Formats: sequence, C-alpha cells, structure tokens
Amino acid sequence: MFIDLHVHTEESDGALSVEEVLKLASERGIEALSLTDHETTHGVELAQHYIDKFKLKVVPGVELVTAFKDIEVHLLGYFGETCLNNLQLQDRLKELRLQRTALAYDMVKQLQREGLSLKWSEVEKVANPEGTVSKGHIMHAIHNHFEKSEEIPWRVISALFQPGGAVYLPFLEHSFAEAVDLIYACGGMPVLAHPGLLNNLRIVNELLSQRPIGLEVYYGYWEKRETLIREFEALGGEKAILITGGSDFHGPFSQVTLGQIDVPYECLEILEKGIKSAF
Repeated sequence: MFIDLHVHTEESDGALSVEEVLKLASERGIEALSLTDHETTHGVELAQHYIDKFKLKVVPGVELVTAFKDIEVHLLGYFGETCLNNLQLQDRLKELRLQRTALAYDMVKQLQREGLSLKWSEVEKVANPEGTVSKGHIMHAIHNHFEKSEEIPWRVISALFQPGGAVYLPFLEHSFAEAVDLIYACGGMPVLAHPGLLNNLRIVNELLSQRPIGLEVYYGYWEKRETLIREFEALGGEKAILITGGSDFHGPFSQVTLGQIDVPYECLEILEKGIKSAF
C-alpha cells in the first residue's frame, strides 16, 4: 500500500486544491495520505467532502515552523479528527498564521533592499488570503516575476531563503518546546520534519532528547537522499518514538512528486496507534 504522510495544498503554500491533491493521489494508487499544511487544518476539513469520491484515508496533520536555539525547525503534528474542533489548537494556529505573514512581509522588504523589485501585491496573488503567507509564496512570486528568458532556477531561488541566504529570516516566535506541548495537549503526535535539512546532526539529537517525539525518516531530499534516509533510519530506531515519511509535495513544480517516496505502511499503523494513545 502506498502512503504519503507529508503533503501540502493551496490552503498553505501548495499549488493544488485539496480536491486536486486527492484526485492525483487516487490516480497514483495512494491509499492513505496526510495533509500537513502550514499552521492550518482547513484542508483536512475540506477533504472530508471528497474521501468517499476518491476512496482515500486522510490523516489530519499540520506543519508548524518553530524555533530552537535561534534555528528554524519544522515540526509535524498528526491528530485524530477532533483536532478540527479543538479551540486551543485552532486559536493558536490563527495567531501563528498572522505572525508568519508579518515575517513574510519583512522578507519581501529585504528582497527589495537586495535590489529585486518584487511587490507584496505579487506575493498576495499566489497566496491563500485565509492562510499563512510564507517564503514558499514569495518564491512562487519571484518565479512569476521574471520573463521566461530570465527565469531563475528553483534551487537558486530556494537558496535565498536558506540559512546564509540573502533574505533568510527565521521564524522565532514559536518555540519548539511550546509546539511539542501544544500538539500533545491537543491529542496529537509530534514528529520532527525533514531532519536532513537542518544540516546539523547534533541539533537533531538534541531535539529528539527534549521530549518523546517522532522523526520523519523517509523524505524527498534533493541531494544525498538514500544516504540521509539510511542515517535517520538508524537514529530514529534508536531515539524516536516512531518514524514517518512523505514527499513534502507542494504541486507540479515540486522536485519530488506525490507518493514518490517509499514509506513503509507500518509507519502509518504505528502513528495511528500513537495518536489513539496520546488522546
């Protein structure tokens, strides 16, 4: 059975609607996936209208941008369906969306100082007005800003927003510890997302030692994918309470497509047991 536990839609920074994502998943033989949009579960709510149509299991999820020692760390939260009506979770997600949108605005101003005449209105055109505006939307806007002859490679655009990049501004308003506590308090399971993107194994070990959490092992890294997966398989088996995986699919432009990463089905079974025990 094919599964994908890390998928984005246009409810955050993905390019496809919830219906389009579920349709594509069904066409590719995926039987279970998790919608993990940034700071929102609205896509999960919308998915309830299409589950019977596409015969898919949808695991409620969310991806949170957090801070640990002034480093931006992404944390996945997986829940039962009760998360949709959990006021503690939904109120906090709304606050975080507003804070992250404010940071995105600062990133655009930084781009302008670097000499790129991108306007905030161009970013708003590719963003969901009800969701978080993030660096993903800014990257789309940059891509759209240039004529085809001047097109900038995605890797070059992405590098601008990575640590050391010209417009890297980490989101430091939500601590990693607070985010883990929030997920547990709302009956969910926290999982450290794409640890290989941190480029710091010491930090990954520290994060796994903070609280009992899961580790995203199977992930669509652009480089050294197999090496990183093997490395984190070993670490996850030793220090994480469970392991997961997914494509981190954002749309047709994604370097890794929906369902492309081979995630063992037992990851979902163990995750669902963990959610039930947490709740």
